[in-house]
Amino acid sequence: MTADKPYLTGHYTPVADEITATGLTVEGSLPPELTGRLIRNSHNPKPGVTPTHWFKGSGMVHGIRLREGRAEWYRNRWVHTPALDGAPYLTEHGPDLTASVAGTHVIEHAGRLLALCEANLPFELTRELETVGAHDFDGKLRTAMTAHPKQDPVTGELHFFGSAPFPPFLTHHVADAKGEIVRSAEIPGATASLKHDFAITRRHVVFIEGNVTFDPTEHSGIPYGWSEKQPARIGVMPRGEDGARHIRWFSIEPGNMLHVANAFEDSQGRVVLEGPAVDRAGFQLSWNWWVGAPGRGTEPNARSYSRRWVVDLAAGTVDEQIVDDLAVEFPTINEDYLGTENRYHYAVSFPDEKGFGGYGVVKYDRTTGARRVHQVGDARLPSEAVFVHAAGATREDDGYLLTVVSDLKQDASQLLVLDASDLDRVATVHLPRRVTAGIHGSWIPDSALDGTEG
Repeated sequence: MTADKPYLTGHYTPVADEITATGLTVEGSLPPELTGRLIRNSHNPKPGVTPTHWFKGSGMVHGIRLREGRAEWYRNRWVHTPALDGAPYLTEHGPDLTASVAGTHVIEHAGRLLALCEANLPFELTRELETVGAHDFDGKLRTAMTAHPKQDPVTGELHFFGSAPFPPFLTHHVADAKGEIVRSAEIPGATASLKHDFAITRRHVVFIEGNVTFDPTEHSGIPYGWSEKQPARIGVMPRGEDGARHIRWFSIEPGNMLHVANAFEDSQGRVVLEGPAVDRAGFQLSWNWWVGAPGRGTEPNARSYSRRWVVDLAAGTVDEQIVDDLAVEFPTINEDYLGTENRYHYAVSFPDEKGFGGYGVVKYDRTTGARRVHQVGDARLPSEAVFVHAAGATREDDGYLLTVVSDLKQDASQLLVLDASDLDRVATVHLPRRVTAGIHGSWIPDSALDGTEG
């Protein structure tokens, strides 16, 4: 059965246990400003468990501790939620928001590490990656929480949403810099469309509804599918107390977007949204991979091409275009530019269904249109590239990209540290095992946590 599930083989083969290793081998020189933790999440079911969908695999976090030029430890831990032990999400009393796989992302906000999965509450972790438990913001969070919250780099506020296949379909939340929810609002006009990611700008919150929507006939355990009846739309909502009452929805071309690169207001006041998206054929190829069905793509992100939408609020129009023909996913930026116009963003490249391209880390220059690719090598798959500032940075790309590479030929993994300006290799940290190819992760500097021990 496992052979029919691509998300349990190759780069995605789960690891069977939790380990801790110290004193990791480093090639090159780790910049001393890299003092903190790179923490990544992955879907990693326990031995003997075969989930019916990639996204239903239990969450396992992998952490690498760097400090002042040393790689001090690697450790991996399952996120110990009720779902890890088989607890169902749906009960006779309704959804159990604690029954999470917690396998999509891990972030830090207000000193807390949170493992995320969009259908559930977040789960708090210790700095050593042990599970504390479900975090409901002192009882103020009564919806699920997206796996892609956005922290305003100016105010420290955390914007996030909860979505559901039944009303209320979409609820927007804001937590202040101290981690307390200060505002929640149901969003009028939202539908049961799958909403995985969103964006904030300096003045707006931007929601994306694609053609993938709730489908009760889908039996993989993730009840969504493509529907021509579901309109694709962008919702633009003013930030602030009464923003939800003034949201506007704009029709766009059919498609589905999982991850946002960035959004901002341009010099004309238009809202610009960028990120990879798929058409119907691309979605079906990807979905079939995610569930292990016939007719699947060779990769989990088939035909995912970079797009740009320009929403003219005054004219009520949207201009949309594909800006690159390389299959990419997991876009990232220098987070200081979140919500404002950025020049650079990064992504992971995949071979498309025709074999074009390959695995690599991509850098896009929005000013020149240039694309640079760092190829990681045969049978090697990089993870989402996380940007970290260099000491004394003055330019947007003064920094490093951290990516964990799965190497099938060596049955091993390494942490690559790349120069974000030219994608040259700075250092390699050899990890004690091959790390399961994962989804999302974060760099957590020591300054973000209370204390630096461990």
